[in-house]
Amino acid sequence: MSTTSARVIELNLYARYFDLVAAGRKSREVRVKYPKFDGLTAGDLIRFSVKDTDRSCLTRVTRVAEYASFEELLDTEGPSQVNPDSPREEQLANIRRIYPPDKERLGCLAIGIELVD
Repeated sequence: MSTTSARVIELNLYARYFDLVAAGRKSREVRVKYPKFDGLTAGDLIRFSVKDTDRSCLTRVTRVAEYASFEELLDTEGPSQVNPDSPREEQLANIRRIYPPDKERLGCLAIGIELVD
């Protein structure tokens, strides 16, 4: 009999987004569909860290949804799930500064997250 266990992925976040995750206010993480996310599923764990600090928090993946564009992602998931402190258009501009069009074409992931105690 084989058993599977949740995998743990380590990801960096800018401090402003990390603070939202650590406070439990950000329930969707937006990423491009890089190969390291293949097979990511509910129950997997993501440890978010702020680069070059000792700040980290552990989250559990609640769901993963793929979209063709960041616009579709924000419209379907709701901007308040991604960043409750910023309006949709500001979020879209910020996401596209991080991920230019060639990256967006790889596919856009909305990763549902919840803090792990």
